[in-house]
Amino acid sequence: MANNTFTGWMTHTQQTVECTLEALLPNPARAPQMLHEAMRYSTLQGGKRVRPLLAFAAGELAGADAANVARVACAVEMIHAYSLVHDDMPCMDDDVLRRGKPTCHVQYDEATALLVGDALQTLAFDVLASPLAGVDAARQLAMVKLLAHASGHAGMAGGQAIDLSSVGTALNQPELEFMHMLKTGALIRAAVLLGAYCGQVLSDAENSALDHFAKRMGLAFQVVDDVLDCEADTATLGKTAGKDAANDKPTYVSLMGLGEAKQFARDLYDDALAALAPFGDRADRLKQLADYIVARSF
Repeated sequence: MANNTFTGWMTHTQQTVECTLEALLPNPARAPQMLHEAMRYSTLQGGKRVRPLLAFAAGELAGADAANVARVACAVEMIHAYSLVHDDMPCMDDDVLRRGKPTCHVQYDEATALLVGDALQTLAFDVLASPLAGVDAARQLAMVKLLAHASGHAGMAGGQAIDLSSVGTALNQPELEFMHMLKTGALIRAAVLLGAYCGQVLSDAENSALDHFAKRMGLAFQVVDDVLDCEADTATLGKTAGKDAANDKPTYVSLMGLGEAKQFARDLYDDALAALAPFGDRADRLKQLADYIVARSF
């Protein structure tokens, strides 16, 4: 399939990410074998690779070297994979299905799942800290800091903490948006900005526009996820459907209702696309990805 079509580009990019992850993840024949095998089990052959796709699309906008973007995209995907492994554990969301197969702690055991998450997180920073051709040290250090910030207490981990403490609680919209800006949005934002940082230096105005796009799409992604949790089945999702409602978690659907949540996703999408206007056709892949993310359910 030709790479000039969105579907062809997406398939090619997903394959590139898969091959790069294969090469970066430890060999399962090396000790400790079970840990290495479980790391690969939890990361390879699963998911749509939305975050890597966003990194590649932003890299195209900035004229980035594809090999550099591949490494950066895989670092982000390792952070995402680690978060899923830990989120699925009994002490968190206690789920048994992820990406259409048993979760890591079910396939192996809880101790292995804990170590898999730890090892994937540290490997992500190992990958991101390795030299990137044509990227100076100061810029690369800023990239490492960006991913660390997006992953930790002020980003994904902090959002998960708020999520866990909010079970059975009726959050208002600003509270819900703050939670998801951290839990989901921070890593999506990092994927976009890191992909762009692999390329030519953008102006402050361009960086601000790209940042706004990433923040809006991070929220839109979560709203669509909440809608899918209500409307899609387990086979389609690759994870247990209806889990949020069953666990009495605050969602955009529980706050707004299904119809208003869908409209909110469209509004976020419109705002995100408007932010890309200054880039013209350089942002075509990002626009196509925005379409893909919001059209997952409606």
